[in-house]
Amino acid sequence: MKILVTGGAGYIGSVLVPLLLEKGHDVTVLDSFLYKQSSLIGCCSYDTFHVINGDVTDKEVLRNAIKNKDVIFPLAALVGFPICDKNIIMATETNLNAVLNIIEMREPSQKIIFPCTNSGYGLGQGETFCTEDSPITPISLYGKTKMAAEKAVLEAGNSIAFRFATLFGASPRMRTDLLVNDFVYRAVFDKSVVVFEGRFMRNYLHVRDAAGALIFAMENFDKMKGRTYNCGLDEANMSKLELCEVIKKHIPSFAYLESEINSDPDKRNYIVSNQRIKDMGFETKYSLDDGIEELIKVYTMIKNSFYGNV
Repeated sequence: MKILVTGGAGYIGSVLVPLLLEKGHDVTVLDSFLYKQSSLIGCCSYDTFHVINGDVTDKEVLRNAIKNKDVIFPLAALVGFPICDKNIIMATETNLNAVLNIIEMREPSQKIIFPCTNSGYGLGQGETFCTEDSPITPISLYGKTKMAAEKAVLEAGNSIAFRFATLFGASPRMRTDLLVNDFVYRAVFDKSVVVFEGRFMRNYLHVRDAAGALIFAMENFDKMKGRTYNCGLDEANMSKLELCEVIKKHIPSFAYLESEINSDPDKRNYIVSNQRIKDMGFETKYSLDDGIEELIKVYTMIKNSFYGNV
């Protein structure tokens, strides 16, 4: 198939694109290389790999990139509440308006598989599992723009959306600012962390499973289209303190303390049901323990804030 991946040199895309190429697809990446990353260099030996160094918010660039594609993965986004709050206009243009442009420009036959976020559940429902039918109450600009884009994608038809859990694990375009990645980084280098709102709950997912879910949706498009799917590890609905305890099993010298003063500006607190995607036949392959062991290896090679979205 002929595939367009916007933001294909990002955290998910740098895992997804090589997998698509290995499967024999013709893949075009549109990316602005905002972080000066070289994560797709290994793909350049494929004749079926094409790259456009451009901005997804440039309508003419986007229009040319979309032409003759069978499937579009709109991965391009400013990800996370800190960078979105620092760049409000850019976040809105990239996370929402660029997706609206894709919907407007594409042919009806072109399929869209959209990666959203379960941060749209916001404060969640306490101990009640959030399903795809639960109320959407995003509390950050990031969550609001992504949820608005998801709604537009699904209303446009011939589409699938995922509400991914908080991602973790190694990627050629590494990120150290994601919660699991950050806590393991601190455990390796600082041997300690101060936790704010330690009992707030979150769900987690390995980045390779996120890429796998996107490919699964492409290969099972007809039976899955028209719906959104939570995607995370069932066994990784846990609090920040529980996450720290798991990390400590791998790094016994790691010490953590919950602060009784100040607060975390990221107020998300929810647990998530991933049953709908499991009912479609998708199964995750990588556990939280797998990711922690992987990250320990990663941090023997890198120690640099360049790898975070700041």
